[in-house]
Amino acid sequence: MRKVLIANRGEIARRIIRTCKAQGVATVAVYSEADRNLPFVREADEAVHIGPPPVPHSYLNVEAIIAAAKETGADAVHPGYGLLSENAAFARRCRDEGLVFIGPSPEVIAQMGDKLTARRVMREAGVPVVPGCEEPVNTPDEAARVAAEIGYPVMLKASAGGGGIGMQICRDEAELRQAFQSARGRAKAYFGSDAMYVEAYVDSPRHIEVQIAGDAHGTVIHLLERECSIQRRHQKVLEESPSPFLDELARQRLCEAAVTAAKAVGYTGVGTVEFIMDGNKNFYFLEMNTRLQVEHPVTEEMTGLDLVALQLEIARGNALPVAQGDVKALRHAIELRVYAEDPVTFLPSPGTITYYRPPQMDGVRVDDGVETGTQVTPFYDPMIAKVIASGTTREEAIQRAREAMRQFEVTGIKTNIPFLLEVLGDEAFRRGVYTTRFVEERKEKTT
Repeated sequence: MRKVLIANRGEIARRIIRTCKAQGVATVAVYSEADRNLPFVREADEAVHIGPPPVPHSYLNVEAIIAAAKETGADAVHPGYGLLSENAAFARRCRDEGLVFIGPSPEVIAQMGDKLTARRVMREAGVPVVPGCEEPVNTPDEAARVAAEIGYPVMLKASAGGGGIGMQICRDEAELRQAFQSARGRAKAYFGSDAMYVEAYVDSPRHIEVQIAGDAHGTVIHLLERECSIQRRHQKVLEESPSPFLDELARQRLCEAAVTAAKAVGYTGVGTVEFIMDGNKNFYFLEMNTRLQVEHPVTEEMTGLDLVALQLEIARGNALPVAQGDVKALRHAIELRVYAEDPVTFLPSPGTITYYRPPQMDGVRVDDGVETGTQVTPFYDPMIAKVIASGTTREEAIQRAREAMRQFEVTGIKTNIPFLLEVLGDEAFRRGVYTTRFVEERKEKTT
C-alpha cells in the first residue's frame, strides 16, 4: 500500500492523512469546488477536483473518484465515514478496479446495511435483538398489525436507514398511521429504498456501542465500549468511554456479544456494533456500522491505539497487531461534536468563519476541518470540529472538556458550544445517570 485516495472531506480526511503520513504512505485528496481551500486539500500529497458542491456531483460521484484514483496511481481507497463508506456497490467497484477498499467486504457491507437482514443474522447468531417484524411492512395496515402484536410504543424505521433519518416513535395506532407515509418517503429520498419495519420501543434507553476489529485470519477483538446517549434528533453530540453506566459483568457481556456479531458475518476491518440498553442492563442489537465512526477518537484516547493504523494493517492482509488481552481502558475520554448550528434550535448556521481558535491544552485533542476564513456551506454536515478531552478519571476528563469549550473561539457563525457547556455542567450528566432522552428532558424542564 503506497498511495491512498481518501474518498471523503473535512476533519476525517485530515485525520486519515495524519496516520498515512506517519506510515510513509502517500495520500490523494478529492475535493468539490466548495472545498477547494480547505486544509485537507493542502495537506494531502496530491489533490483532484471532482465536481461542484452538491454531493451527488462530487463526493458521491463514483466515476469521478475512481478516475482520480487511476489518474494518480492510488492503490487503495479509504472512504472515511458517511458518504460512500457503507456503499456496497462502491466497495465492489473498487475491488473490480484493482483498488484495495479499506473496509469490510462488499458482501458484509450489503448484509449489514439492510437492517432487517442484520436483525435476522444477529438473532440466528444468538445476539439479543429488539422484538420486531421479520419482513418489511409496505402499508400502514401491515405496520399497524405488527405494532398490535408487539405492543405500543413502537419505533418505525427505514430498513436501509441510518443517522436517525426515516425513524419515528409511535405511541399509538393513529400516530403510526400518520407517520408511515412521510417516514417511507424520507427513506426513499435518502437511501433509495422505502422498505420499512416496526420494532418495540425501549423507553429511555442507553445507546452504547462496542468498537470491534477483525482481520483476514479469523481474529476478532473488541476495543471496549462507547456511551453515546447524548443525542439530538437521534444524532450523537457527545460520546464517552468507559460508560459510567456499565459494571464489569455488563461490560463483558456486551463486548462478547459484539465479537459474536462480528464473527457471525466474517467481519474484516474496523467497525462498530451498536446496542440499546434498558435500566436493568438488558441490551439489544441495534445495528452494525461497517466503517470508522465519527467518535473513534474516544476509543483511541482511552486505549492509546490508532484505529486508522489498524485499518491499514488489516487492509494489507496482516494479522491484527494487538491481542484482546492488550486492550485496556488507560484513561477516560469524552468527545464533543462542535457544530455550526444554533445552540437552541439545532438548526444549521452556514456562513464565513471570521475567527477560529480551537483550544490548546494538555489532555485535549482537536480533530477539525476548518480555519479562519472557511465558508461553512449548506451542502455538507455542519460539524466543524471534534474536541476529545481525556483524564485519569471521568471527573478530570469533564473538567478538561469544560475548559476546552470555554477556550474555543469561533466567530462569524453560531455554534453549539453553549449547549455543550450546559451538558457538561448538568447534574444528571455529571452523575452519569443520563439516557437518550437527556436533551428532551432538559427542554421539558425549561418549558
